Amino acid sequence: MNATVSLLRPAPTNPATRPELTEALRAAVADRTNAALEFLRAAVAEFGTHGELTFANSFGAEDMVLTDLILQAKLPIEIFSLDTGRLPAETYTLIGEVEKRYGTKLKIFFPDSAAVESFVRSNGINAFYDSVELRKACCGVRKMEPLRRALAGKKAWITGLRAAQSVTRTGMATREFDDGNGLDKLNPLLDWSEAEVWAYIRMHAVPYNALHDQFYPSIGCAPCTRAIAVGEDVRAGRWWWEDPTTKECGLHVSER
Repeated sequence: MNATVSLLRPAPTNPATRPELTEALRAAVADRTNAALEFLRAAVAEFGTHGELTFANSFGAEDMVLTDLILQAKLPIEIFSLDTGRLPAETYTLIGEVEKRYGTKLKIFFPDSAAVESFVRSNGINAFYDSVELRKACCGVRKMEPLRRALAGKKAWITGLRAAQSVTRTGMATREFDDGNGLDKLNPLLDWSEAEVWAYIRMHAVPYNALHDQFYPSIGCAPCTRAIAVGEDVRAGRWWWEDPTTKECGLHVSER
């Protein structure tokens, strides 16, 4: 009986996804929102007139804020996403929710199937656990190569990066040149706090990944993402078996 009862208990809810919406927090979010919209409109004026501006949506909380801002304001910014083939089921559910909620079709890029087959045959299905080199090689096949295709012909790309997310991101600027991909990278939410991100989501009823409520602040591929404990760094659940200084897939490595 006790075992049955324990199975029926609701899963714990992450309090970080439900900040208290105080007047001060609402005001801060309003200011941040206005600044982000101004930033995005300026980007459209500079890069968006010929389809040379795109937004990389990985369906994390920050990216859902940007998705809402772009689509609600009807900004002419392309939105794309990378499907690595190993995303959590909850991410695929969210993709469907986004397309239905906003009446849009997202541009999804997939890895080259022959390259994935070659990597798996040579190294094993879960080779990324064996070394940093193999993990980065897997990211290269599943993320970096599709990203290069997604960014081909673009002059700037938008991300949902925040400086507080990782020690590897503290040196980033809201606008910087991406040497690896040869274009400008724009980070309009760089200075937002986690509470501000979630306050925006709650205030505007923005759809989000259900894993966030289960203590997954950062969500990537399913085998490379876990929940974190209270007090852990927000990126602790990504590639948790590695040193924090290596925890990037290559998409957002700063040269600073």
